[in-house]
Amino acid sequence: MYELSSQNIVIAFSLTMLAGLSTGIGSAISFFAKRTNTKILSFSLGFSAGVMIYVSFIELFIKAKDTLIGELGSVGGNSAAVTSFFFGIIFIGIIDRLVPSFENPHEIHRIEEMAVNLKDSENKRLLRMGMLSAFAIGIHNFPEGIATFIAGLKDTGLGLSIAIAIAIHNIPEGIAVSIPIFYATGNKKKALWYSTLSGLSEPFGAMIGFIVLMRFLNDFIFGFLFSFIAGIMVFVALDELLPTAHEYGEHHLCIYGLVLGMAVMAISLLIFG
Repeated sequence: MYELSSQNIVIAFSLTMLAGLSTGIGSAISFFAKRTNTKILSFSLGFSAGVMIYVSFIELFIKAKDTLIGELGSVGGNSAAVTSFFFGIIFIGIIDRLVPSFENPHEIHRIEEMAVNLKDSENKRLLRMGMLSAFAIGIHNFPEGIATFIAGLKDTGLGLSIAIAIAIHNIPEGIAVSIPIFYATGNKKKALWYSTLSGLSEPFGAMIGFIVLMRFLNDFIFGFLFSFIAGIMVFVALDELLPTAHEYGEHHLCIYGLVLGMAVMAISLLIFG
């Protein structure tokens, strides 16, 4: 069994909680902002994608490969790293496909567009849409919570980077949940509660993952999980963050954010890695 300090566990869980609760930030923004700042959102989503992609290929996958080579030898270690990477992509891809496109939380719209369209809609349908969005986001966030927790457990700096990237991309998801529920009920507290609750699936995923894995954690499992997480992160960046940023119509700002996200991660890993 892998030796883990209680301090590492608390820090890793706190990072996961931080990432999950950012859906509440999106909910709060939707109540006070009259218009969506597409430039900031596109740039932020691109930045988040840059962090995820860089961390996945330069840090997570390399660490996974080195660890697995140490456990299984050159051929076995490289094969295991590549296999677990694509397992991660397949795993999150299956989850994504199981969520119907109508309720998919990554079909993001502008605040003002949703407000106009929702004012005259039926309350029951709106409430259903908000609840289904919360449920869908919860499903998507569950494996992200495990990813953040495992990374933070092994490397606090790495866990922090992933937590920040996931927190940024959770903000529009909070908007997607809170606006329909708010227009259906007229209750800001209820909308904020359900939006925040959908993000809590991340620390819940971390807790379940830890309970299941804590007896089996060793260098081989960490190596496999790091590569698996890298696959999840790459899929999230390519399938969710970049397309969503592009939908806001600020393509160049998205790319600038992506490059800056990579640069910030590169510099931080050089300084603190």
